[in-house]
Amino acid sequence: MPAETSATDTELNRDIMLGWFGRAEKPAQQLVGTEQEKFVVAVDADDGSIRPVEYERHVAPVLDALCRRFGWTPADRGIAGETVGLSRGRASITLEPGGQLELSGEPLPDLHATCAEFTAHQRELHDVGSDLGLTFLATGFHPFATREAIHWMPKGRYKVMREYLPTRGAQALDMMLRTCTVQANFDYANERQCGERLRVAMASSALVTGLFANSPYLEGRPSGYRSTRSAVWSNVDPDRCGLLEFVFDGDFSYEKYVDWALDVPMFFVHRDGHYWPHHVPFRRFLEAGFVAPDGRRHRATTADWELHLSTVFPEVRLKPYIEVRGADSVALGQVCSLPAFCKGLMEDDHAIAASWELLAPLTFGERLSLWEDARRHGLSSPRVHDLTRRLYRIARDTLDRIAVRGPSGRTEARFLDPLDEFVTTQRTPADVALETLTGPWDSSAESVREFTRHFYFAGVRP
Repeated sequence: MPAETSATDTELNRDIMLGWFGRAEKPAQQLVGTEQEKFVVAVDADDGSIRPVEYERHVAPVLDALCRRFGWTPADRGIAGETVGLSRGRASITLEPGGQLELSGEPLPDLHATCAEFTAHQRELHDVGSDLGLTFLATGFHPFATREAIHWMPKGRYKVMREYLPTRGAQALDMMLRTCTVQANFDYANERQCGERLRVAMASSALVTGLFANSPYLEGRPSGYRSTRSAVWSNVDPDRCGLLEFVFDGDFSYEKYVDWALDVPMFFVHRDGHYWPHHVPFRRFLEAGFVAPDGRRHRATTADWELHLSTVFPEVRLKPYIEVRGADSVALGQVCSLPAFCKGLMEDDHAIAASWELLAPLTFGERLSLWEDARRHGLSSPRVHDLTRRLYRIARDTLDRIAVRGPSGRTEARFLDPLDEFVTTQRTPADVALETLTGPWDSSAESVREFTRHFYFAGVRP
């Protein structure tokens, strides 16, 4: 018989999978984490031309400079030992497939600390980018680069995903190479609160997409969507993406989420630094294991389960926290608005009840239709705007009521201020872009510079 090996000494069973979520419960102090992805482009010092970055020439020097100058430490290695991730305390910087740079911020007690963290991050990127001739862009979909122009990062898992995902959705590679998000992460005290927060977050996800829509361009021309990123994500992989209908049933349990994840096909089995393609439902891997080409049998372990849960991509994902994933990447002043908006909808039982009362009447079909409206029209859709406006009031009232004050004496509701004008005028960041970048697009260096200026986040100002 083939020799049996595993990633850890602990072989997986259903009790362990369920307990994984239970152990993540935080009944005492609950924290908030925020993540943001940015595109990186290289600005030629001689002629000012702008192009997507390459790992060796551009990305590796960024990571090296962050380590040398700001105390980051290499934390993940690529196919040939390249640095592809950094850590500092409980924060991390990682690379998406097309070189998008993601900060996963520390879990923090309040949004005032989160805002300070991202302000410091922007300054670090600005210093490094300015020295290296790089610009960081905050938008949900790359505004001018073609898919073919973007270079792949040297991470082993991306090779398997690159081959498998296009068999599931025509725009899977666009998702990998040309999208960026802001995400907000929330702890939960117990199974009941997890289910209630997950339900409200999933139900409001379409409105998050509309409110934070910031990607109206595809290769320099209006795409017809306020959030091209969201449109792309709708054509990636129906097995692992989208809204989860069972979340709205009202009797959530960890077991239901486990059963859903068990039936999602895997990307790979990871052993000894190698990613073996293995595209069967995790349930089958749990039952039968996996025999590698070298003849060794691998049984499912806790490490496999954790890895698998990181490869499912619903609009709201359950990990050791609840991850809200439906927003485009936005400017620094709006980054903290996402966790503020979501926190205001589900911070306590009162906020959850008020939010769900507003969102409960929708059927699942209406939720899908609302999501399509939001990605295409943003807040100019009357029903998207009406629900967003009412949820926005709930969020602001909640943050003022719980009154977590910062150094200025203001509550966390101040982080909603950048959204006031959007909610009032039924516009989004995408509408501002469409009004500002009037074209015509002609693929010239000046046209590219205009897009780069508008979505500028840090680094060289073209």
